[in-house]
Amino acid sequence: MAVTGTKNPLLGETTCGSLLQQLQVIWDEVGESDEERDKMLLQLEQECLDVYKRKVDQASRSRALLLQALADSRVELARLLSVLGEKSFVGIPDKSSGTIKEQLAAIAPALEQLRQQKEDRIKEFADVLSQIQKMQGEIAGTLKIGEQKGTPAVDEEDLSLKKLDEYHCQLQELQKEKSDRLHNVLDFVSTVHDLCAVLGMDFFSTITEVHPSLNDSVGVQSKSISNDTLLKLSKMVIALEEDKRMRLQKLQELAAQLTELWNLMDTPTEERSLFNHVTCNISATVDEVMVPGALALDLIEQAEVEVERLDQLKASKMKEIALKKQTELEDIYVRAHVEIDSAAAREKIMSLIDSGNVEPSELLTDMDNQILKAKEEALCRKEILEKIEKWMSACEEESWLEDYNRDENRYNASRGAHLNLKRAEKARILVNKIPALVDTLVAKTRAWEEDRGMSFTYDGVPLLAMLDEYTMLRQDREEEKRRLRDQKRFHEQLNTEQEALFGSRPSPARPLGPKKVVGPRANTGASNGTPSRRLSLNTHHGSSNGVRSVSRDGKREVGRPAAPVNYVAIAKEDAASPVPGSYQAPASP
Repeated sequence: MAVTGTKNPLLGETTCGSLLQQLQVIWDEVGESDEERDKMLLQLEQECLDVYKRKVDQASRSRALLLQALADSRVELARLLSVLGEKSFVGIPDKSSGTIKEQLAAIAPALEQLRQQKEDRIKEFADVLSQIQKMQGEIAGTLKIGEQKGTPAVDEEDLSLKKLDEYHCQLQELQKEKSDRLHNVLDFVSTVHDLCAVLGMDFFSTITEVHPSLNDSVGVQSKSISNDTLLKLSKMVIALEEDKRMRLQKLQELAAQLTELWNLMDTPTEERSLFNHVTCNISATVDEVMVPGALALDLIEQAEVEVERLDQLKASKMKEIALKKQTELEDIYVRAHVEIDSAAAREKIMSLIDSGNVEPSELLTDMDNQILKAKEEALCRKEILEKIEKWMSACEEESWLEDYNRDENRYNASRGAHLNLKRAEKARILVNKIPALVDTLVAKTRAWEEDRGMSFTYDGVPLLAMLDEYTMLRQDREEEKRRLRDQKRFHEQLNTEQEALFGSRPSPARPLGPKKVVGPRANTGASNGTPSRRLSLNTHHGSSNGVRSVSRDGKREVGRPAAPVNYVAIAKEDAASPVPGSYQAPASP
């Protein structure tokens, strides 16, 4: 096989042809045979084919590698787009345009840009996940203050903006929850601080029992916000509030005891003022007590010591205190017009105290109960007593009016006559209401007695008996008035007949009857000098309604104690009137 080659004279390069020519020259000089020459040429041709074949194989492998690189680049590009959540990317070349290297060169910038974008996105995910992980740890309480966890693992298969937004939303929710929790923690801490101040407790030692980060020296953002911390704070607030409630209750009980003991023993104001910080909260609610140290243990102990001291002092002044309570009880009964044996009660109290068979507190409690019952009894008698006072006042006015009517000089132009005239007008109106007032009083008294199954007494006198006595006396007086009026008419008629027969002549000089001169009388129940009168009742104590036995001539026998001092009932006073003894009419001429 002949191999030809030419030498490029311009470039001065050695080609295969020029080398073959040199080989033939050498062969000619050597005298190689044609067979040797053909053999060597065939060998050269085979070697050339092997070289070309190797080059072709190498080129094929290089092309395959480039194609694989191009395919890998396209796959990586697609994967990056998928991971980053991008549907397309500006700058990606067409798959069929240009050579393989051109396509590789064209896709390389986009691929590099996406790789950088992926790295940036991974950093963003790592930062967000790190914050989420930290807040979750703070909320769960698994992360200590100042502790930093390692870089969180990022799922590189999904680095889309949608996923990143989800993490951002989760982070915002955790930040809001952290803010709410921090707000709750600070509220709890503030409440604990206020409660500790009121209770006189050390705030720092108390709050650090829950968590060391709750100390004021730690920044707000570094405080523990875990569920455990919130639960402990909540329990601590509940415990402190309960402690506050119990201490306030204890202090109020002590304040009430102090006030009671002070009142019993007439403790001076100066001594009481030393415990104003105790008594000022005697009626306060739990929420109203906010003064620091108001419920401190030493303050409560101080009040307890004072109560104990006063209790001991009270025991030494037992007789004085008991008599004071007995006086209070008697005053209540006096105001209620209930008659009691005060001397016997006081003697019994003294004997009980001297015997030592009764505890002072039990005796005072019993007396307090008696005072309470007395007040209840006085309250149930109040309505009837008010009507009794009105009745008695009306009776006083009636008595005054009778005296006024008997005064022959009442119309003289004397000093104060016009005032008496006005009073008489008002008294007549009031007197006219007496019957209705008595009827109402009788009805209410009977209803009271039926309701309680006992007689209503006024200073020891049955009220119904008093009213019956007054009614009968009033009837007797009305009858007497009618009799006097009839007598007066009879004498006037007789005088008229005498004048008609014998002419007018002066009446006999002898008075027809004694005339009672109206003068001032003592009256302790009225301020205007009106008289005070009392009835005597003939009451049988065995009867329940105070019925009396009255004799034929209208006289009544006394069968009960005298009426009370302020009981004013009008007893008939015989008015001065001329009563003829034996009058002999003159014979007709």
